[in-house]
Amino acid sequence: MPSKVSCLYLLTVVCWASALWYLSITRPTSTYVGHMSVPIRKTVKPPKNITFNNIRTRPLNPHTFEFVINEPKKCESITPFLVILISTTHKEFDARQAIRETWGDESTFSDVHILTVFLLGRNTDPVLNQMVEQESQIFHDIVVEDFIDSYHNLTLKTMMGMRWVATFCPKAQYVMKTDSDIFVNMDNLIYKLLKPSTKPRRRYFTGYVINGGPIRDMRSKWYMPRDLYPESKYPPFCSGTGYVFSADVAELIYKTSLHTRLLHLEDVYVGLCLRKLGIHPYQNSGFNHWKMAYSLCRYRRVITVHQISPEEMHRIWNDMSSKKHLRC
Repeated sequence: MPSKVSCLYLLTVVCWASALWYLSITRPTSTYVGHMSVPIRKTVKPPKNITFNNIRTRPLNPHTFEFVINEPKKCESITPFLVILISTTHKEFDARQAIRETWGDESTFSDVHILTVFLLGRNTDPVLNQMVEQESQIFHDIVVEDFIDSYHNLTLKTMMGMRWVATFCPKAQYVMKTDSDIFVNMDNLIYKLLKPSTKPRRRYFTGYVINGGPIRDMRSKWYMPRDLYPESKYPPFCSGTGYVFSADVAELIYKTSLHTRLLHLEDVYVGLCLRKLGIHPYQNSGFNHWKMAYSLCRYRRVITVHQISPEEMHRIWNDMSSKKHLRC
């Protein structure tokens, strides 16, 4: 007889498919970026005076959003070696499920504890909010705050992740922030980069480091107005497709963000916070922020690969897992 979880999962998949079909034929894509008040779940507020009680000046950029879906007890019984924060959107159920079944599977490693957390804001469509709520009740790996989920609010999403780690998982050793279309070579990440047998690093930050400047062309996806950022160069920053840092940096970045003018380019903004903190990101060529054709030996050398579909993720994971005995 099928288990309760299996039945709930099957129901969720069917409901997601029905909801997305309904939305595709009845509702136009919305570009509304205002605030909404549809309740999802009773708000879980972080404990008072637990982490951020040393901020004495009035914040320039107060993070006043509330958790509407949370997993505050996820780290209570374990001390994670690595927390993986995955930026995702409401309609990406297939991507989230592919990650759960491949590189984001928390039970993959017997010798280290891994936690996977998906980050979202609130959608302007209550149907999608309800679907994510149901998904959360099955998998218990989703965190949502009540800002509107949009491209221009990616920075808020990442700051939410930093806040969550610092508040609910402060004893974790490392954190990875990545996206839902990224394939992660977990063996390389865990054993070649982070090395559980070595002493945990502090004030550590690494990824694909970019040294660039603002794009002033208004037609660009990465357009940066001069009045928002007047400088001609950005500080070194890691591509938002994937970066790794010691867990102490999560609280430092979150605190710094409260006094740093908000920018919509999330990876640039994190770089600004790092500059204020005096933390220089380390370049690591294993982080790829572009798509790369699959070959077993090529993917064995990297940590991240961009623009991977759920179907590709399963195929790559299965191939690499079944051929660990082969040499390149």
